[in-house]
Amino acid sequence: MNFHEFSEITPAKVLALKARIARLGLDLKLVEEQFIRGSGNGGQKINKTSNTVLLKYPPLGLIVRCQRERKRSLNRFIALRELVDEIEVRISPETSGRLKEIAKIRKRKARRRARSAGPRTGTDRP
Repeated sequence: MNFHEFSEITPAKVLALKARIARLGLDLKLVEEQFIRGSGNGGQKINKTSNTVLLKYPPLGLIVRCQRERKRSLNRFIALRELVDEIEVRISPETSGRLKEIAKIRKRKARRRARSAGPRTGTDRP
């Protein structure tokens, strides 16, 4: 996988992704990459161009598909970042920033749920 094609992404983001890949010890030669036609809204552009990126990582059986942007290079970067996220969750969940972020969101939602429920009284039981 070439990192030269990520010219539209800030160099800091590319370096951060490279550092995560190196820290996890991933071999990018094992990543299978396909470009396929997208689906959904978008009209002629989406029907004629193959800018949806499909990345497969066979050692863990992971598949990531990205069609978020109109540009193939942006979709490649986003898909690779998501693939690294998934691999990190599988390989080392204790260091995964994504898991920490998910836990923080769950805690926030639980607090909101508790606040919106209001004080509990003994009259609401059957």
